[in-house]
Amino acid sequence: MPIRREEFYFGVKVSPVARRALQGGFEPAYLKLHRSGALAERARIADQHIEDCDLCARYCRVNRKRTLAGVVCRTGELAVVNSSGPHHGEEDCLRGWRGSGAIFFSWCNMRCVFCQNWEISWKGHGEEIAARELADTLLNLQAMGCHNINLVNPSHVVAQVLAALEIAARNGLRLPLVYNSGGYDSPEALALLDGVIDIYMPDMKYGDADLAREYSHTPDYVRVNRAAVREMHRQVGDLKLTADNIARRGLLVRHLVLPGGIAGTEAVLRFLAEEISRETYLNIMDQYRPTYRAGEYPELDRMITHDEYRQALDLARKYGLKRIDRRCSESWVVRWP
Repeated sequence: MPIRREEFYFGVKVSPVARRALQGGFEPAYLKLHRSGALAERARIADQHIEDCDLCARYCRVNRKRTLAGVVCRTGELAVVNSSGPHHGEEDCLRGWRGSGAIFFSWCNMRCVFCQNWEISWKGHGEEIAARELADTLLNLQAMGCHNINLVNPSHVVAQVLAALEIAARNGLRLPLVYNSGGYDSPEALALLDGVIDIYMPDMKYGDADLAREYSHTPDYVRVNRAAVREMHRQVGDLKLTADNIARRGLLVRHLVLPGGIAGTEAVLRFLAEEISRETYLNIMDQYRPTYRAGEYPELDRMITHDEYRQALDLARKYGLKRIDRRCSESWVVRWP
């Protein structure tokens, strides 16, 4: 049996498969900013924002370096990370065959009563991590051969991510960045991320502001979310794939179908088709489960039906949205023409 040979790339040990991927000619957006010194400046400015925080749509205006009192995300100067590693449960164009390099950030700037990851987002299970450690995590995911760096639930840790990214870029990081958010992002944060993020992957959770208030305690979610998606699309455009169908740059939107039409699927899809692009890559998700506090709300205390999911797909067809992630659930097979 031949001995496995390790190689180095900018001083970082990588496997041969990871090295071949890195030599493929792709350059992520943030490297241009890094070479000019603008990435370090973005990190410095973001760090200042933490002292009167407006880095998500909550606008807590608290100095997170000094106190957590009044901080909705319950995250201070350091990010809290629950786990990291190659993730094979993401969209086909992200997971590919080597996995998406996911970093799961703990806590959240939303308060969804049906949260599917409530142990992380509501309870904050995880460990505080400094910028140098987070940079090492980014580089380690690259060394494992992941197709991208997938920042899961990053809206409240934009400053911490930028600080780590600047260090990692200096040390050879060159994977595309995926900003995998709940879609409750502030324009201030998105301005700092312009030219940094390669792939935006926001949720569009609701089409009705009253329901967003009731089930996620975000009364302005629809307005904020639509403004964020518009800005994300302005920055990166429609999703572009390699010849191997791996995402490189662009917008990918997730929409979780909820029981009884609570997610406002038609309003969400109409908005995407009419105000963003009919070429939007869309994952209409069927995996809702009545978790966390969903049992307190009878209308949420069940899984969705076959017909509810089929109706969501029919609405996508109605509005001309054809770039649908093609994975099928274990419960039913959905055939897309």
